[in-house]
Amino acid sequence: MMGKQKQQNVDIALLHHPVLGRKGEIIGSAVTNLDLHDIARTARTYGIGNYFVVTPYEDQQKLVDEILEHWCGGHGSTYNPARKEAFSLVKLANSLDEVIELTTKNQTSPVLVTTSAKNQAGSISYEESRARIARGEQTLLVFGTAHGLAPEITARADYTLPAITGPTDYNHLSVRAAVAIICDRLLR
Repeated sequence: MMGKQKQQNVDIALLHHPVLGRKGEIIGSAVTNLDLHDIARTARTYGIGNYFVVTPYEDQQKLVDEILEHWCGGHGSTYNPARKEAFSLVKLANSLDEVIELTTKNQTSPVLVTTSAKNQAGSISYEESRARIARGEQTLLVFGTAHGLAPEITARADYTLPAITGPTDYNHLSVRAAVAIICDRLLR
């Protein structure tokens, strides 16, 4: 199960601010333990370079630090080494700008790829995105919590991916599920 991983030229950012509230207002959402665990495991499974948890809130950053300490250096690290390996990909950031700075390589910023439960202008197919990644394009997949990314974030995207849809009109996946499906579509 554990061992060497092929490093992808893909990083993930999970934004907790700025995101949309139920009424379309700009909010900050709470970090969840499940998002940390499940997305870290997905990231490790698909060879993601880094999984950035983005929140400007000190109390939420403290929570993330405590969870990371438990699984990377505390009892959890010896109790479940596989979880430790997944959590080693998790990085904390204050903003998307900080993530871009941290993922810029050779003075080249990553291509920003946003996601949404609704189809957006400027989307490209999963096949085209997969081909760009395969050619070595440094990619930052940006996911939003709450009711999605704020318009100021989607406006910065180089492109967006199509919404994930099923055979019904219900479309409200957890971000954990969306990350797993998108990683599978792009990196399998």
